[in-house]
Amino acid sequence: MSELYTYIWKVSGRQQVLLTILAVGLFLIQLIPLELQRRIINDATARADFRAIAWLCAAYGVAVLIQGGLKLATNIYRGSVSEAACRRLRLKMKHAGEPAGSAVPGPGERKGVAISVIVSEVDVVGGFVGSSFSEPVLNAGILLSVLGYMLYTQPLLALVAVALYCPQFLFIPLLQKAINKRTAARIRTMRALSVDIANPAAGADVMVEHKTFRKRVTAVYWLNMEIFYRKYGMSFLMNLLQHLGTIGILAVGSWLLLQGRTEIGTIVAFISGINRMNDPWTDLVKFFRDLTNAVVRYRLIAGALEVQPQPAVAA
Repeated sequence: MSELYTYIWKVSGRQQVLLTILAVGLFLIQLIPLELQRRIINDATARADFRAIAWLCAAYGVAVLIQGGLKLATNIYRGSVSEAACRRLRLKMKHAGEPAGSAVPGPGERKGVAISVIVSEVDVVGGFVGSSFSEPVLNAGILLSVLGYMLYTQPLLALVAVALYCPQFLFIPLLQKAINKRTAARIRTMRALSVDIANPAAGADVMVEHKTFRKRVTAVYWLNMEIFYRKYGMSFLMNLLQHLGTIGILAVGSWLLLQGRTEIGTIVAFISGINRMNDPWTDLVKFFRDLTNAVVRYRLIAGALEVQPQPAVAA
């Protein structure tokens, strides 16, 4: 992991600082709609002056516009940083796939590997570059800030929200490790297929090569299926726990409401808050998956370049 982040920092350090600042602004503004939502509902149930409610609704709209604008700017800038990294890696791999002179061993094999890297592998590493720093800062910031708001407002309901995440710390790393193992095997098999296409056999070896090609295509199919089983199984378990968390908030919140220990607006804000936590948590899990996937692919790309992991030449 360290070699990947060293590469990312050397080729896009300044851009990562700006993206991180945008991410901090985004997760800080996430709390404003939650509090405004709670106040609007409590004022409405208390039959307060409608002008105060109207002002709160207007403030809610402004907060949403600012939040949307920051998110739009962040996503576009992330995309530009990622595409610049993809372009840089493709150019470097293109030169590595064109050895000078016929004395270089395995020119067809090297060309086949270069095709596989340029067409399918670079996008994963380059796409990760844009989100490598800002994504965890944004989503972890949203989770911690929303959770802190919940603990301050109603600690018992906040504990219910925390409880739903505990089992996920057990099964997510195990499933992701299994996915990474099959991802690496799939990449090597795809490279072998590219080599077969770029350096076809001749004469009596054609039939043998055809059988080998079919076996590799079948191997890619089963590797993809094994990845799907684990990837979507993980999503199923996460969604189940998230819905159980909402049920827990409704059950415990209703009991507290009947006991006179909370307000309707607080329960509504907590349901909204748990939904706001689900998205960044899912994004953090996806980031963890993308990180491990990018590390695997970056190491394979560095090996294909036959150099130690170093930053690529400037675009």
